[in-house]
Amino acid sequence: MRAPAPAGVERLERVWSAARGREVDLYTAVPHGHGDGRGLPVCLVLHGGSKRPPDFAALGLGGFLTDAVRRGTPPFVLAGATGDRLAWQPSPADDPQRMAAEEIPAWCAARGFDPSRLAAWGWSMGGFGALLLAEARPGLLRAVAAFSPAVTPADPVFAGLTRLGDTPVGLWCGTGDPLYPQVRTLHDALPTPPATGGYTLGRHNFTYWSTLLSSAFSFIGASLRPSPPA
Repeated sequence: MRAPAPAGVERLERVWSAARGREVDLYTAVPHGHGDGRGLPVCLVLHGGSKRPPDFAALGLGGFLTDAVRRGTPPFVLAGATGDRLAWQPSPADDPQRMAAEEIPAWCAARGFDPSRLAAWGWSMGGFGALLLAEARPGLLRAVAAFSPAVTPADPVFAGLTRLGDTPVGLWCGTGDPLYPQVRTLHDALPTPPATGGYTLGRHNFTYWSTLLSSAFSFIGASLRPSPPA
């Protein structure tokens, strides 16, 4: 997918995840012009069912991040690891949710990033996972951005909505997406209306989702600004 700007430093590494009991791929991206990203806050990337970290560079994520920063978004780092098809839900033997909440931030800290300022973005299954993570770990995330989250009423995300508290949520979905009715139901059920997002003509694919990245990254970047001094 053609990105609107050059990627900065993108890395794909293999790391051991104790939470998942296996090696996983770890992708990180720093916006162009920001060196190795030292000191930058982090947005977790929770993938959907058909893409994995080795696909992220080809999707143009690094270039879309650079483009957002060039348009005035405060810089941040993208970091995502392989969650497979478990919908980012915990289980005793394989817990991608714990990997996202604990291990990815630790891996980011070891690489010089600042995971004390953390947000999450995901699409489809990963949108479900990002919302579920915010509910499972209140206070962990400064914001959640979800593209076409794969939710259904009475699923764990709906069951835990009150635990979102005042976490800002960005919610987007294409009106031609089969998940659109469920996403609108989620919209109406959120304890606080979405901070940003929208519903425009589009389907359940990156052809559509790529048109949303500028808005989503702007929302994420603003949420990750340093906290004002007390």
